[in-house]
Amino acid sequence: MINIFKTSKSVALSIDEFFDKIDLGILNFKQGIKNYISGNTIEFNQNLKTLNILEKDADSIQRKIENDFYLHSLMPNYASDILNLLESVDDIVDRSKNVLNQFDVESPHMPEAIKNDYSELVSLSAKSAENVLPAARIFFTSPDEVKDKIQKVLFYHRETDVLSTNIKRKIFQDFDSLKLSEKIHLRYFALHIEQVSEAAKDVAQQLSSLVIKIKM
Repeated sequence: MINIFKTSKSVALSIDEFFDKIDLGILNFKQGIKNYISGNTIEFNQNLKTLNILEKDADSIQRKIENDFYLHSLMPNYASDILNLLESVDDIVDRSKNVLNQFDVESPHMPEAIKNDYSELVSLSAKSAENVLPAARIFFTSPDEVKDKIQKVLFYHRETDVLSTNIKRKIFQDFDSLKLSEKIHLRYFALHIEQVSEAAKDVAQQLSSLVIKIKM
């Protein structure tokens, strides 16, 4: 049970359900891009379809939570901060959906020699998001434990940034056979994949600030 919402069990359950949708969204983001890179078109399309549904479900649950906050006047001193936090968590699945949609629409061609790099980039970016969810969940039960959990988020965010930079350097310096337009296109998709990690970092920073605020 989410202890911070002792006065409303329904809100606690809604927040748990919301996090579950985001968690599944990250999984489909990660598997979707790996399926694209591997040429598994049917599986990729299923990941894309599922992620679009999860994003809509998460938005619907988020709106319900917001309405319940105002209806029950929950935590008036922190309601705005908490709702902003949930909005940032929702942004993770929004960006994940947008990335898969961009892969679907633009169908970037990836040379075989760089596919493993992109697979690793997706894994790192997803790990940043995967690790921020436990931190966000535990905020509602044990805020003191948030700090330890967000260290992994920031670690994987840094690793994502480093690998993305290396991929871009490799594209422009090592692939002479590619046209400039193809290099720019591949760089563009590295930037897209990074955005999920960026969204996770934003959540981690908000969590840190919110924990300090509720202790004051």
